Amino acid sequence: MNLAARCGAELVGTFFLVLIGPGTAVVELRVHGAIDPVGVALAFGCVLIATIYALGHLSGAHFNPAVSIAFAVGKRLPRSDVLPYVGAQLVGALLAASALRIIAGRAVIASATVATIATGPALLLEILLTLLLMLVIMAVATDARVAGPVAGIAVGLAVCGDALMGGPLTGASMNPARSFGPAAITGQWSAHWIYWVGPIAGAVAAVYLYEFLRPGTAHDHRR
Repeated sequence: MNLAARCGAELVGTFFLVLIGPGTAVVELRVHGAIDPVGVALAFGCVLIATIYALGHLSGAHFNPAVSIAFAVGKRLPRSDVLPYVGAQLVGALLAASALRIIAGRAVIASATVATIATGPALLLEILLTLLLMLVIMAVATDARVAGPVAGIAVGLAVCGDALMGGPLTGASMNPARSFGPAAITGQWSAHWIYWVGPIAGAVAAVYLYEFLRPGTAHDHRR
């Protein structure tokens, strides 16, 4: 597919990831008790599974600047594609946050990622959560020993598990676009850099770690 079509798929996928994932937190604020933290984590996992199967064959289903950057570092995405991919993801996130603002009004504030722990621990947690997520992505996207049909489920479960543990502490962003869209709409920029540095560092570290752990004969250039 041409780059414009792939970027379109990235925009659409990121749009629905941000609309449904953070949107569940918005619903909880508007209708208290409708969705608990477990429900928020499940929503993230479910929408990611669905969008991976719907759009993964079109663009690779990154929906995350950290993933795109990490794949470029690992030479699995042309570096010339990084800025268009990231731009499309940020636009998709911004449009989704704007839609949440129209739908839920001031309750959109709940979609923002704001750490409830100190900056240093929050940064470390975002690095580790994204490290796990990217390890799973590397396995299902680049290793011939992992069955292709499980990709969406494995990545969705990783996000769900990360969100269950990290959600109450940092929002378990793992995704600069997911944090950028709501921050731009709500004005909640407190320690926003954590949600760029942490996910990108964790994703890049995961690429090098997975390449170190697996034998060279197991490579499969799916990406």
